[in-house]
Amino acid sequence: MVEANGSEHFTVDRVPTPIGTMLIVVDPQGRLRALDWEDFENRMVRLLELHYGREGVKLVEGRACAAVKQPLEAYLAGELTALDGIPVQTFGTPFQREVWAALRTIPVGQTETYGGLALKIGRPKAVRAVGAANGANPIGVVVPCHRVIGTDGSLTGYGGGLERKRWLLAHEGVELERGLFTRRDQQ
Repeated sequence: MVEANGSEHFTVDRVPTPIGTMLIVVDPQGRLRALDWEDFENRMVRLLELHYGREGVKLVEGRACAAVKQPLEAYLAGELTALDGIPVQTFGTPFQREVWAALRTIPVGQTETYGGLALKIGRPKAVRAVGAANGANPIGVVVPCHRVIGTDGSLTGYGGGLERKRWLLAHEGVELERGLFTRRDQQ
């Protein structure tokens, strides 16, 4: 629904998970617009305001549609590829959207470095810009920014906190070796 002033109403659902309450934001068409964690709600709202403008979106408490919520619940229950079909809609710069699309190509159980992601999109010198776009991703987990690690295999920043990133990677079967994560395709 769009108000007379041009702002859109998005539904926000709060779903308990093993790693905290997940915030699922969907539009009236059933597309995922944001996914974050309750303790990072202010960050999520800031990202939505950056993408849609301060008056561009109004969050209304409610239930997310089954097309989004059920695959997320299935993923958390161990059906790791359940996220692949979730429809998403983002507003960001063309470069950000390019990075976010590339994130969705990182297979479950594998990781990528910022440099590797920059190479994947054909911009090998844009490592820092890729990192910034990764940090501005409004749709955590489904657009799997948690699968990006440091060149040395170390955990790097994650908007939902490093403990959640560690849990998500372990949940997906990424192995920790000598305190560092190893990419399955490098074993």
